[in-house]
Amino acid sequence: MTKTDSGNKYLFPLIVMASLFFLFGFITTMNNSTIEFLKNAFGLDEVQKQLPNTFFYGAYVLSVPVGLLLMRIGYKNGVLLGLGMIALGFFLCIPGVGMGYYGFLSTVSVFAIGVVILQVVAGPYVNALGSPETAASRLTLTSALNSVATVIAPIFVSFLLVTPKIEAGASLENSVIQKIVQGPFLMIGVVTLVILAIMFFLKLPEIKADEGSAKRDKKSYKSSAFKYTHVWLGSLAIFFYMGIEIGIPSFFADYVKQLGLQDIKSIDMLKFYWGGLMVGRVIGIFILQKYKAGQILTLCAFGGAALLAASFILGASAPTIAMWLFLGTGLFHSIMWPVIYNLALEDLGPHAKVASGVIATSVIGAAILTPFMGAVQTMTGSVIVAVGTLFFYYAYMVFFAQKGSKIR
Repeated sequence: MTKTDSGNKYLFPLIVMASLFFLFGFITTMNNSTIEFLKNAFGLDEVQKQLPNTFFYGAYVLSVPVGLLLMRIGYKNGVLLGLGMIALGFFLCIPGVGMGYYGFLSTVSVFAIGVVILQVVAGPYVNALGSPETAASRLTLTSALNSVATVIAPIFVSFLLVTPKIEAGASLENSVIQKIVQGPFLMIGVVTLVILAIMFFLKLPEIKADEGSAKRDKKSYKSSAFKYTHVWLGSLAIFFYMGIEIGIPSFFADYVKQLGLQDIKSIDMLKFYWGGLMVGRVIGIFILQKYKAGQILTLCAFGGAALLAASFILGASAPTIAMWLFLGTGLFHSIMWPVIYNLALEDLGPHAKVASGVIATSVIGAAILTPFMGAVQTMTGSVIVAVGTLFFYYAYMVFFAQKGSKIR
């Protein structure tokens, strides 16, 4: 088979996978974007309003069992199962809200499990759809659509989930909240069902882990994905990456206040951070075709750290520039995920599905590291000290790129 034939063979499956990246990117960001709506609607305190993230990211502890399940049912069936769970979760959210805040949270876990399944299956599938040498570039392409979704989702929430004016400290009746969310949630559920139906009738290839390289066909593999050091170190890299990606937007509002920029609408300005991730991923599609993934990850880690350090240094004398440098880190964070993922899944053959589950579990870094950084801020009284912990995360990225990703 020629290179062109192979590309044509995998083009449509790649488009399908890209649409799934868009879907779970949209749902993940939408979940974060509903926090203020829920706070106002249910009259929540600062701790309670963070619980949707706890319930959502908590589902990632199932990533390893999901990876084992995928070994039995295959990629396509995994996609169908994930889409089914997402649709079911959003349909259940409507009566769930009617039972109160905690009723709603219980249904969040249902579509969160669907997102976990899609995320576990989509990565190795995209990895296998073509040449191993261009795998990072394909993952970056699909991640770019994921980034487009992160820009659209907050707009969707702001337009369709509008809380009526209520007195401070008050809350809405559960039936009123149910009426507000039923339209948007029903819409997402129906769209997901349509995608599921299309996927059911599509004839997608069941990718084998060793397909696409004659060299791989001759290789022998270890008995388990758990015996590969670079899988575990890559999983830890994803854990720290989540602290980097989510840490910047989580502490941006406090950082802007510390800079003295009281008139800045911090929530609105974050679109530039997420936009930076989107632009960076588009650029990364081409860069990763020319340079090694380890080199790019090292450059991104140094670039992000340099912008953050410059922002801290200029904070007192040029606060506006410091703010833009802080937001600009998104450009360097943009392709870290696909690069880490590609390096951690490299040369695993039949163990790629289970390894993907191990790696996906580390998404819980977003639920662990940001509260840790918040505790640092509380203890020190400084948001700069809290965000400064990112330098440790950046350092680990360099270690993984240069040493930890080596296959042993």
